[in-house]
Order: sequence, then structure tokens, then C-alpha cells
Amino acid sequence: MSTEPAAPVVDATPISPVREGIERRNSLEKHLQHRPEAQDLKNRHILLDTSTAPALQAKALELERQRATDNLKKGLAQRPDRDALVERNILPDSNAAPALQGHQKELERHMRADSLEKGLQGRPKPEDLVKKGILDEEENPLKDA
Repeated sequence: MSTEPAAPVVDATPISPVREGIERRNSLEKHLQHRPEAQDLKNRHILLDTSTAPALQAKALELERQRATDNLKKGLAQRPDRDALVERNILPDSNAAPALQGHQKELERHMRADSLEKGLQGRPKPEDLVKKGILDEEENPLKDA
């Protein structure tokens, strides 16, 4: 029996075998065949759609953003105030929180229905109106019933 240590074994297999390299190259070619066209990328705002020189593209983009900012500020300055929108029935005439406005509107509708019901219960009968001369005998809706 020998007491000498065994020589270390070195793994000499390649990290990327040739077969794997071919498969990887084929995969890359497949992906390249299915990549989107430049115009599609421009339509999706991934590539810049410009014919300007690359040195001027940043300045052109900055000018476009400034133009959009100016248009937005102009639109906000011309926007009607809240009172005008309430007057035109675009905004509700309420100071309640938006989450409560639906409940407020429903409550107002029920209150209006209750008020109408109460008013209908207190109205005079058609016979009384005929006696007072407000309705003619032919206008009495209960005469035919």
C-alpha cells in the first residue's frame, strides 16, 4: 500500500460543447428571422421615427417634449372653471367626496320620490274637483271605472 496522494483529476470537457454551440447558433438565427421590422418598432415607439442626424435627435426630442408641454399648459389655461362646469351639468353641484356622491344622488332621488308620493296622497279626489267646478263631468277619470 502506498501512502502517496492520488494525482488530482482535471475535467477537460469543454464548457460549451460543439453540439451546444451549433444549437445556440441555430436558435439565434431562428430568433433573428422572427424579429420585428424597424417600421414596426418605430410604430411602437421603441425606435425613434426620425430622419435627422443622430447628433440632432436628442435636441429634436427635447423640442418635441417642450412643444407638448406648451400645448398642455395652453389647454389647462383655457380650461373652464368648476362653476362653469357645474352650470353646464358636467360636474355635480356637490361638495361631498366623490365616493359619497353616488349615495348622495340616490338619497336625493328617494327624497324626491317620497315628496311626490306625499303630494299625491294629499291631492283632492276627482269628485271633489267636479263639485268645485275645476273638472268637467267628462274629464272625471273615475267615471268609467
